Amino acid sequence: MITLKEWLEIVNYRITEGSDYNAYGGVGVYSLSSWNGDQDGYSMEIIFNTNTQEIYEAQACDYKHNRAYRLINQAHKQQPRDGEAWDSTKWIDLEEDDDWIQKALAIVAGEDYDTRVNMPLELDDDVLFKMMRMAHERDITLNQFVEQCLRVVIDQEQDKS
Repeated sequence: MITLKEWLEIVNYRITEGSDYNAYGGVGVYSLSSWNGDQDGYSMEIIFNTNTQEIYEAQACDYKHNRAYRLINQAHKQQPRDGEAWDSTKWIDLEEDDDWIQKALAIVAGEDYDTRVNMPLELDDDVLFKMMRMAHERDITLNQFVEQCLRVVIDQEQDKS
């Protein structure tokens, strides 16, 4: 999980609000926010425990593109969380710290960024080698091949519902 220091560096140490936060057990849970003051800009929030310094969640809201990303500490993923960030904009839950950091840095800088969600993938060596060969046969990268495979499975699941 990202650290408070990393979050502060991303927002250039610009804190615009802080308050107690009513989740994750409540006692000592606090949130810090950084908003750039522009309705079409961004806001960042980090939720942590003031006693233990444990980070529960980091949020990055891109109002210009109506995108809301959050990174939830793995130890707290089982707790039900609201799926809507604002109006009809749903949270996009990220799985990897670096994915959240890269998106947050780009949002703060006003730069374009990759909206795809990075997912950790652990494969046995024999499966990985087989997939690498299949990607090579199609003259694409392993990442492109994995993405194609995932899209097929996602489409099949959506067709079922």
